[in-house]
Amino acid sequence: MQYEAIDRYVLSLIQRSTPEKTVWNVEKLRQGKPADWNYIDGCMVTALLSMAEISGDRRYFDFAESFIDSFVAADGTIRTYQGDKHSLDDINEGRVLFPLYEKTGKEKYKKAAEFLHSQLLAQPRTQEGNFWHKQIYPNQVWLDGIYMAQPFSALYEKHIGAGDYGDIVSQIQNVRLRMRDEATGLYYHGYDASRAAFWCDKETGLSRSFWLRAIGWFSVALADLMEILPPGPARDGLSPIFVQLMQDVARFADEKTGMYYQVVDQGGRPGNYLESSGSSMLAYAMLKGARLGLLPKAYAALGQKTFDGIVSTRLQFSEDELNLGGICLVAGLGPENNPRRDGTFDYYISEPVVKNDAKGVAPFVLCYTEIKRLPAEG
Repeated sequence: MQYEAIDRYVLSLIQRSTPEKTVWNVEKLRQGKPADWNYIDGCMVTALLSMAEISGDRRYFDFAESFIDSFVAADGTIRTYQGDKHSLDDINEGRVLFPLYEKTGKEKYKKAAEFLHSQLLAQPRTQEGNFWHKQIYPNQVWLDGIYMAQPFSALYEKHIGAGDYGDIVSQIQNVRLRMRDEATGLYYHGYDASRAAFWCDKETGLSRSFWLRAIGWFSVALADLMEILPPGPARDGLSPIFVQLMQDVARFADEKTGMYYQVVDQGGRPGNYLESSGSSMLAYAMLKGARLGLLPKAYAALGQKTFDGIVSTRLQFSEDELNLGGICLVAGLGPENNPRRDGTFDYYISEPVVKNDAKGVAPFVLCYTEIKRLPAEG
C-alpha cells in the first residue's frame, strides 16, 4: 500500500467528524456521551496540526481550529472543563492553543493557556514534587501524566512564561530515579509515593508491569520536549534520559515487524500482542530523535521499520475504507473501587482491542508526519 492512502484515511476521519462527535473517540462513542474537553481529541488535534504543517493542506488546520474554537470562550474559559478533578489528562489538549494563537491571533487561545497553567499551579503534588495524576489517584505518578502535562508546561514557559523549565526537568528526573527498572531499562506504568494503592509494591511503590503505551507516552513527551526546549541546561538535563530510553526499548522490538508488545518485556507469552498505539509512539520518538540529531541515523531506520510494520499488519481495507486496528482502548491502575485494574500482565492483555481510536490513530499520524520529513533517497 502506498503511503498516500494514509492522507485519504486521515481526511476521511475529519470529514466524518464534528466538534460534537468525533469518529476517533471510541470511548465517547461506546458510552454515548457528548463531546467534552479531553486528551483523546487533544491528541488527534495535535496530529492534525502536524499534518497541516507538513502537507500544506488547509483542511487539517481548519478542522482543528473549528474544534478548539467550539470549546474556548472569549474570556479563555473552557467549556466542560472541570478543575476540581485535578486531572493531568485535561491539560494535554491545551498544547494546541499555542500554535492556534500564533496562526489566528485570537486572544482567547492565549487566555485559555493561561487558565490551564493556573490549574497546574494548583495541582496536588507528591512528597517528591511530582504532580498527582488525578484527584482520584492521590500521590500517584503515571508515565501518561508526563505527556499530558509537561509539553504544555514547556510551551507555556517558552511562549508566555519566564522560560523557567526547572520544574519540568525535576519531575522527569524523579520519574527516571524512581520508575526505571535497572535490569531492563524499561519504566513501570505507575508509582505511588504513599505506598497505599492496592496495585503497588509496598516497598518501592511501583506497579507490576511494563505497559507499552505508558512507555510510549513518556517517550513522546521526551521527544517533544527535545524540540520545544531551547539549547541549555534543561534540554541537556533531559536528553540523556531520552537517549537511554530509546536505546533500551529498541531491544524489545519484534524482529519481523519492528512493532512492540502490549506488555513490552513479555513477547511471545500467550495472550500478549503487538500493539499499534505504543508502537507508533516509539517509532515517532525514534524518528524525531534522529531528525533532531539526538539519536544516530540508524534510529530513523528503526522507526520507519516499526511504522511499516504497523502499515502492513494493522492498517487494512474494509468496505473500501482504511481502518487502523490493534489499538488497546484504555488501561489504568485502580482506583480503589476498580480492583481489576491491578497492573498485572493478565490485566493489560484483557482490555478491549479496537480500531480507529485516536489513542492509536493520533500517534500513527504523528509518526507519518515524521516519515514525510525523512530526506529523499537518491
